[in-house]
Amino acid sequence: MNIKEDWIQYIEFLQTRICTALEACDGKARFIEDKWQRAEGGGGKTRVISGGNVFEKGGVNTSVVFGNVSAAMKTQLKIDGGARWFACGLSLVLHPLNPFVPTVHCNYRMFELYNEKNELINRWFGGGTDLTPYYLFEEDARHFHQTYKNVCDEFDVSFYSTFKKNCDDYFVNTHRNNERRGIGGIFYDYQKPSEKKDINFWMNFSKACGDAFLPAYLPIVEKRKICSFTDKNKYWQEIRRGRYVEFNLIHDRGTLFGLKTNGRTESILMSLPPTVRFEYNYQPQKGSEEEKLMNACLHPKNWV
Repeated sequence: MNIKEDWIQYIEFLQTRICTALEACDGKARFIEDKWQRAEGGGGKTRVISGGNVFEKGGVNTSVVFGNVSAAMKTQLKIDGGARWFACGLSLVLHPLNPFVPTVHCNYRMFELYNEKNELINRWFGGGTDLTPYYLFEEDARHFHQTYKNVCDEFDVSFYSTFKKNCDDYFVNTHRNNERRGIGGIFYDYQKPSEKKDINFWMNFSKACGDAFLPAYLPIVEKRKICSFTDKNKYWQEIRRGRYVEFNLIHDRGTLFGLKTNGRTESILMSLPPTVRFEYNYQPQKGSEEEKLMNACLHPKNWV
């Protein structure tokens, strides 16, 4: 099996494992699968869950797509040269019903670039997982970050601090005084094989990160999904969801890449929450749990 086939097989298996575990956690809703084809080449499987006991809306998507390198792609991905491209990855976003259960985002992908003779000239990996709570439970933040630190440390002890900073610096609404979308996680991109870290190294690292999603997130969901909540808690969740929408539509490179390469709009925008509020100059009450969450988003913290 070659590298491309190995990665495709892994991504599709990961999608199935995650969906099965999420359905068991929800106990009510089931994923609906929508297979789609892309006119320029390739396609994917969009799996959407909604109206559940736990998950109000979510999607776990895979795509295997390819095509000709366009001018827009060269600008967006900083590509120098190359005639054709290939990309395969998994992308998920889950918006829970309960405001005490955090939203989560996860994405792992491989990108290949070919010359006019269809010869491979470049390959890189990217991805990450980040947490967006609406109320801050520090033990949950520590668990989430510790899970990914453990994975990183198995491969390179410098990875966690580097990739955590990447995440803190990426998922940020710069137009709101550098307010972070959530409490971060890890994020890496353009990781290419080298003499010390070959293709198998990056493949295995990306697989380990993908495998860590369920143990990082599900224990938090199981703990918080039974918490009772009020209309006030839901109101705050929808205010914060507004920040999520702002980031995805203004700053998120994955969203922009998908739209600029004629990706499937419904699959790309499944990341948006089902209900959201945009209140003029909304400020949480001083000393409240809502303000505590805001402070955590304004000032990234070392959780482990």
